[in-house]
Amino acid sequence: MARDLIIAMDAGTSVIKALVFDLKGKQIADAARPNSYTTGSGGAVEQDMARTWTDSVAVLAELTAKVAGLKARAAVLAITGQGDGTWLMDKDGEPAAPAWLWLDSRAAGIVHEMDAKGVRQKMYERTGCGLNACNSSSQLAWMQRHMPEVLARTTTANHCKDWLYYGLTGERVTDVTEGVFTFGDFRTRQYVPEILDWMGIADQQRLLPEMVDGTRTTHPLQAAAAKATGLPDGLPVSLGSVDVACTALGAGLYEPGREVGATIIGSTSMHMRLEPKAGNLQLAPEPSGYTMAFPVPDAVSRMQSNMAATLNIDWIVDLARDAARTLGHEVSRKDALLALDSRVLDAKPGVEIYHPYIHEAGERGPFFNADARAQFIGLSQKTSFIDLVRTVYDGLVLAARDCYAAIGGAPSEIRVAGGAARSKALKTLLASGLGVPVRESTREEAGAAGTAMMAAVAIGVEPDMASAVRTWVTPCLGGTVQPDPALKSRYDELFPIYVKTRKAMPEIWADLTRARNKASQ
Repeated sequence: MARDLIIAMDAGTSVIKALVFDLKGKQIADAARPNSYTTGSGGAVEQDMARTWTDSVAVLAELTAKVAGLKARAAVLAITGQGDGTWLMDKDGEPAAPAWLWLDSRAAGIVHEMDAKGVRQKMYERTGCGLNACNSSSQLAWMQRHMPEVLARTTTANHCKDWLYYGLTGERVTDVTEGVFTFGDFRTRQYVPEILDWMGIADQQRLLPEMVDGTRTTHPLQAAAAKATGLPDGLPVSLGSVDVACTALGAGLYEPGREVGATIIGSTSMHMRLEPKAGNLQLAPEPSGYTMAFPVPDAVSRMQSNMAATLNIDWIVDLARDAARTLGHEVSRKDALLALDSRVLDAKPGVEIYHPYIHEAGERGPFFNADARAQFIGLSQKTSFIDLVRTVYDGLVLAARDCYAAIGGAPSEIRVAGGAARSKALKTLLASGLGVPVRESTREEAGAAGTAMMAAVAIGVEPDMASAVRTWVTPCLGGTVQPDPALKSRYDELFPIYVKTRKAMPEIWADLTRARNKASQ
């Protein structure tokens, strides 16, 4: 029987998904189960590594049971997952501590300290990334100060997908994207030991795993993992790029000969544009965002990430549900979201502004501030509830524009992916706010597709990524949503006010944090 199916796993923050594609990129089947994490004092957000492994194995086993003959037909298994954070393994390959997620903000003070010392700027000039509390480098620095006994029993510091890859193959490696944007040089795709010196964690260089390129390297599936998942012993396994890079690839960020961007709108949002030649990239003066090695030789993607995107919409929708419940009416989130989304474009544009920093970890793009919080300004007694909903949507658009401004502006077209990409209102507003057409990909699981594309190149099914794009991405691109001239003019007027206001807020945010901390004692 032909080896004609590709399996891709995407271990996200909230859901672990596994999918089967044929060699032309058609999705055949999927399986999923919820992921979970815990929060603690001081901004701690942790995940049980053993449970993540058990859940991932169960998802793969479920997929194997769903697809007849999958064991005989599987050509390769590709892995991607949530990025940043720190997943520590001991010498026996067991968790040395619970995983620290990208949501964890305990290292925010380290970041501010490194910024004051000029270290953050020096790192930015090499990594192309603005150090923040999400990064393994800042988290390791915090652990060295406060949990040295944990690091003493640690052999490697990995990430979520790396942990799963180890369980599948026995290899302690990380991918090029995560290795470089935290501890390396985006031009050379190599580690830079001086970075650890600057961070005061030179002794932890021993924890850095080998970097591999999932478009070139695979390792065989171990017998124990094969037995647990129902997949064939020795199946090639490809370690994909971090999930946002895979999603950008699957959504269409790479199209040779065209300058396009990609925006992923999920719980968080990522705004990206591609630089085909890393050596040509001119970094912005202020250290922020990410520069990631893209799964194409010498290419890098520039990214800015808002900590919260649809979380803001969830919040305003839940407020509406809570009000309805108070008045004796129960409304599901799905029904409330559909009803409100359908009315957003009918709301009369006003001059209210919303800064969408609703996440308790603050903001990281295009600036880092763990104290940042969401805010409305410009409200009056004439402001209706649907006006507030519209202003929340507008806030996401203005935040996206803020991010693109930090990476050279919006390119000629934006490809959108993620759950909110299905919102007609948001796509219309995004096109108008950025002033360029927005094109949706019909590919619902772009992250899994992106890592599958990398695996397809690795095993020779596709000769290169340009060919993989023609097979997997181009057929999934839909029509474009054009900017509305009147809306564009309104956003052009509001955007400078939006930026001016958020730049004036840091001292007030800090005061509010002190007040919150005092109230919680």
